[in-house]
Amino acid sequence: MNKRVLSGMRSSNPRLHIGNYEGALRSWVDMQEEGYDMFCMVADYHALTTMYEDAAQVAVNAREVAKDYVAAGIDPKRSVVFRQSDVTEHAELHLLFSMITPLGWLERVPTYKEKKDDMGGAEREPYGLLGYPVLQTADILLYRPMGVPVGRDQAPHLEIGNDIGTRFNRLYGQEVFTPYRYLIPKDETRAKVPGLDMRKMSKSYDNCIYLSDTEDETAAKIKSAFTTPTKMRKTDPGIPEGCAVCQYLKLYSPQWQTQWEEDRAGERGCMQNKKELTECLNEMLRPMRERRAELDDAAIEAILADGAERAREVASETMRMVKSAMGWPVR
Repeated sequence: MNKRVLSGMRSSNPRLHIGNYEGALRSWVDMQEEGYDMFCMVADYHALTTMYEDAAQVAVNAREVAKDYVAAGIDPKRSVVFRQSDVTEHAELHLLFSMITPLGWLERVPTYKEKKDDMGGAEREPYGLLGYPVLQTADILLYRPMGVPVGRDQAPHLEIGNDIGTRFNRLYGQEVFTPYRYLIPKDETRAKVPGLDMRKMSKSYDNCIYLSDTEDETAAKIKSAFTTPTKMRKTDPGIPEGCAVCQYLKLYSPQWQTQWEEDRAGERGCMQNKKELTECLNEMLRPMRERRAELDDAAIEAILADGAERAREVASETMRMVKSAMGWPVR
């Protein structure tokens, strides 16, 4: 039975935050423990679509993102942790897929419209942004996985991948690629972690708690987190649904229901909530910090090199199948 899963994150930022963990990494670790054959990619090529002027920083970020993968619980002995650019078959399959993908398909992909708006106009829009879904498709189909972990709202961004795979099969008359499934987390509420200010958690908003933050840094950030604006005194009723601290308590405190009830009833203050959140969140992050402290650049490069070798075993076999289907020499 095929239990292979391909997952990945862009190396646009040097550090992952608890939103990345809850939205993706936690489910990767769970699937690893459930016996899935996990391929965990650091997508440095993808980061270049918006950071092409700062390619050296993308390379630094890639190492740091890989450290966060391992710190979060991805075991490089059981799962394949690799850097996208270390497996040249990604670029080769992307090129071949780009030859058969209709332009209209790419212009309709939600990711393209969002990223184009983010870049502030077509005059700054690189080809790589338009071709992003083709490279993403190559990333996935190169490993012929049974599924891809994805949030329900992100599933439409991946639909083009199965369309391209089906088109390749039809054009060349061989079933090289089988449709992959969307592996949506069982607990989707964990995937929507707000920032410290209740906006989307994002580096650009400076509202993140990073997996690599120290205990003191985490405590300081929680101290400044958004709470119910009308709760000026302990006895004022709170609104947990609109309070960042209460949202985090729901994720990380076993007593969150009692804490929410007391907050709503004016039986506890914001400082008590922040103190208890600091304790339970630091406790959750402690094993990650300890694992990360054991990883220097040399150690993570060794892990990435081993992962690339293992990834290439599958990728090269896929490329042999692709070229055979196309009637090209297989070397």
